[in-house]
Amino acid sequence: MPDTRLQDLRGQTDRSAADLTLTPPKLEVRGLFKSFAIQKQSLTVLDNINFHIASREFVCLVGASGCGKSTLLNIVAGLATPSAGSVLVDGRAVSGPGSDRGMVFQNYTLYPWLTVSQNIAFGLQLRKMPKAEQRDRINYYLNVVGLTQFAKSYPKQLSGGMKQRVAIARALANEPAVLLMDEPFGALDAQTKEQMQQFLLELWEQTHVTVLMITHDVEEAIFLSQRVYVMSARPGRMKLEVPVGLPEHRDLEMKLSAEFVEIKRQILHSLRE
Repeated sequence: MPDTRLQDLRGQTDRSAADLTLTPPKLEVRGLFKSFAIQKQSLTVLDNINFHIASREFVCLVGASGCGKSTLLNIVAGLATPSAGSVLVDGRAVSGPGSDRGMVFQNYTLYPWLTVSQNIAFGLQLRKMPKAEQRDRINYYLNVVGLTQFAKSYPKQLSGGMKQRVAIARALANEPAVLLMDEPFGALDAQTKEQMQQFLLELWEQTHVTVLMITHDVEEAIFLSQRVYVMSARPGRMKLEVPVGLPEHRDLEMKLSAEFVEIKRQILHSLRE
């Protein structure tokens, strides 16, 4: 088993939201604007976005379609540039894609000609990691996502949920400072989606990687995260920050609790305004 930063964090799960705010932000977005030129006019998509995520925190962004969630995530990932403002990871400004940010998309983005193991190894090979270390890390993350027996399978032989597990394992294998997720379960059926939500929460409990995830599913955001940011309709602004004061260890039955329903009511009310 590789000696990784994520392994060192295992077991450190009893941290409240108040504790997290005492540490320097792992990810910080400051005064972010994004505009596009359309027919000689400027269309503002993101308007003065400011937020932070502490180390080992799971945060979700929710908002109506077209509010700029994916644009914001692409800027954080370094796949797009802001018109103004900055993104910092561990205090360093983001100027483009980097191994300090892992990205998981809705459509899996696996290479169909590579096996599960080879897909997970892709980023490690680009970094020219020694073969022995690659093997250790691949085996470790195959075990973490429960796909050891599918190591030699190809994506076409996997279900949608299993493909997404491979995509998550590939992102985690590079040990990013922040894991970015763009509606990763949006293409799954309702039952598989709930199974993947439970899987992701258990994975986060085990690794405590810092996560920023965007979703249009309010229940999903509450179930997974410690805080939820609500974005307004275009131009996208940070409208509301909602702490999720639920126990860190959660099961699907918690979605029926009075506390869960009250948080959901607060977020839906904000989205409807």
